[in-house]
Amino acid sequence: MSGSPSVASVSPLQLLLGEADDDVAWQDQALCAQTDPEAFFPEKGGSTREAKRVCASCEVRSECLEYALANDERFGIWGGLSERERRRLKKQIV
Repeated sequence: MSGSPSVASVSPLQLLLGEADDDVAWQDQALCAQTDPEAFFPEKGGSTREAKRVCASCEVRSECLEYALANDERFGIWGGLSERERRRLKKQIV
């Protein structure tokens, strides 16, 4: 996506402080917008496999993950990662 930095071009500190690009135009290109939202917000203990499969082939996956990290999304699958996986990623960045 042009005009929007990838996760690699945004510093870890920018992600944690929420200073990443707030442009959400990428959401129009997200494959999850064409998929059952319940797959991305499963019940506790529910499978995340379908959501992660969709994310794996989504061209705006990095923008989605960047958004989730910058906005401290605590629920659901974002950028192919669960909340727990995003927490782990944040700990690795710090």
